[in-house]
Amino acid sequence: MSFMPVDVRLAERPLSRIETAFVARRNALEIIPPLAFRQPIVSGEMLLRWHMLADPGGLKRVLLDNVKNYPKSEIMRRMLRPAIGESLFNAEGAQWKWQRQAVAPVFTHRNVVALAPAMSATAERACKRLAGTGRVELVREMLTATFDVICDVALSGRDHFDGRTFAAAITRYFQTAGRASLLDFLGVPNWFPRPGEWLARSCVRTMHAMVAKAIEARRREGKARADDLLDRMLAAEDPETGRRMNEDDLVRNMQFFIVAGHETTALAISWALYLLANMPEAQERARAEAVVRLDGRVAGAEDLDAMPFIGQVLEEAMRLYPPVGLIARTALEHDELCGRPVGRGDLVFLPIWALHRHEMWWDAPKDFDPERFSPTNRARLDKYQYLPFGAGPRVCIGADFAMMQARIVLATLLQRFRFAPDKPAPYPIMTMTVRPEPGVFLSLKALH
Repeated sequence: MSFMPVDVRLAERPLSRIETAFVARRNALEIIPPLAFRQPIVSGEMLLRWHMLADPGGLKRVLLDNVKNYPKSEIMRRMLRPAIGESLFNAEGAQWKWQRQAVAPVFTHRNVVALAPAMSATAERACKRLAGTGRVELVREMLTATFDVICDVALSGRDHFDGRTFAAAITRYFQTAGRASLLDFLGVPNWFPRPGEWLARSCVRTMHAMVAKAIEARRREGKARADDLLDRMLAAEDPETGRRMNEDDLVRNMQFFIVAGHETTALAISWALYLLANMPEAQERARAEAVVRLDGRVAGAEDLDAMPFIGQVLEEAMRLYPPVGLIARTALEHDELCGRPVGRGDLVFLPIWALHRHEMWWDAPKDFDPERFSPTNRARLDKYQYLPFGAGPRVCIGADFAMMQARIVLATLLQRFRFAPDKPAPYPIMTMTVRPEPGVFLSLKALH
């Protein structure tokens, strides 16, 4: 059983510098050349020499073996800097290392499992909101659902957050600072302000104000309330320098985790339900798995191993629609990738979108087929062939958290509702993340 879901429209001819700039600003996925889906590496020149690398061995070199030679490109860092500054996601070297060590304990498997009841409660609330609707836009609903849980992880609650206002600010940021700037493609120096940064100022102020208010309230308590992310950050100290996080460090790190921590999960669930709605036999198989195990109750962490197909569906959804479809690195020194020389200062793109749909690495790569991730088939995959959460030392620290929540919510929803496609159909657009535009619209029927 298979289904060929919506794909992006690729350029039928090489694009000029100006055309590339406009296409990248509209949808970064559409600048990936068709050859990148058939060859391990594609190179070209546009102000800088660039390479599109979609080869597992080459990706291992960039993300692990020679990772220090390939820091994040200034283009990507600038798109994120207004919101998160030099926090964990944007930092490099020693500054990244000590921040990573500070927050890692929050995302251990034991701590993630302890959050499962909050995830289950979120799934129950989502079902109540969907009951009787008949038609739903999934992304908005799932963002609402996952926002509560990441607030519990980060702040032990969302006392100082207006979810709708915060979500609107995130979307506005993605549409402004989160888009590639024409000035980057024209060679304008990095110090020159980009228009998107100015347009994003109000939404950044909105998000930062909410986070700062929550931090201020915690400080007033005078002692740690819970072993959450904020407590870890307040107590964090660089073992080499003795540095602690200042107010700006705290706000920007919390900002990143709140946005990334619920966005990834919400998108994975939304794309998975889009795929299942269009492939009824797969939906019925997943539902049967949930019904047999759950028998009407909400899913919990202890149920997940007994529902493997639902996990396979999510993994296949994140293959077809990875959270981030295109990453950029800059080579600091000369290197070689896939037998091709890479010069100092070359831009190296890691097109996860192309890697996951590559004709050399996948059979029928455009089809939706959860069997790719059956235990036997999963074991055959190269570790650097499937990268929804990255790899190497900078692999996403919250990957287990995101997947556990997604599986709990998806299993609960499938047990309660039958989903069918509705219009308009989604189209994948990447600014910061791969979002379906104008959304995932589905009709649904309650089963209990």
